[in-house]
Amino acid sequence: MKLAGIDGSYKLLDIPPEELTGRFAELEALDGFNATIPHKVGIIPYCGRLDDSAERFGSVNCVKNGSGKVGYNTDVFGFTRSIDMLGASLASRVLVIGCGGVGRMIAAEAAYSGGRVTVAVLSDFLADAEKTVEGIKSRMPAADIKTAGIKGAVLCADDFGGSVPEFDLLINASPVGMFPKTDAVPCSEDIIRSAGSVFDVIYNPNDTLLTRTARELGKPAMTGMAMLVLQAAAAQEIWNGASFAGDDLKTLIADMENMI
Repeated sequence: MKLAGIDGSYKLLDIPPEELTGRFAELEALDGFNATIPHKVGIIPYCGRLDDSAERFGSVNCVKNGSGKVGYNTDVFGFTRSIDMLGASLASRVLVIGCGGVGRMIAAEAAYSGGRVTVAVLSDFLADAEKTVEGIKSRMPAADIKTAGIKGAVLCADDFGGSVPEFDLLINASPVGMFPKTDAVPCSEDIIRSAGSVFDVIYNPNDTLLTRTARELGKPAMTGMAMLVLQAAAAQEIWNGASFAGDDLKTLIADMENMI
């Protein structure tokens, strides 16, 4: 808000799911609000309509009040703008490691953007990943997306039959490497070497072993703080019509990284 010159306030309301109906008037009185876990699905019935970003993934994290009461998913905007800032493209050969909540969104957005997507997950979660792929193809039959099972602790050449494919963009959408287990990496070095760029959704620490290794190999790499800041900037655009210069956002991202 300060960066956009907005005289406003942003505060936390702790509302248990069972109290949402009785306390929704508190949210309705605001210009807009964010919704986080466990409300991202439960808030949908309270929206007048959903933006495509929320409709596509059945998840809302930002609501603009007023006559429309529109629900958005700004995680999508934060992610796609981060990839743009990285200088990469989703309309390319994309490897997504992990298929939880954020991984499903990332895999779907890459497929919808025209990417040739491989979703790699631990073998125990392969069935869930395949359901995600089926869901994406049901919405977009032409989607080029497939799964790969990780048989060991990390994704490696053996999981691709001994030969590592070339990828334009490698995305870690798993918690591997997150504080406090910062010495972990989701894939072997030869997988990183095969990628053109690397994006890690983790933002604590602000420089993961994955991104450090990628840079040592000469690959552009970025962690998830950019996604966090850019989705917040998107919310301000939605609520207040704010506009931000790219260099200002980069400075804000760096400031946030220094706070961790």
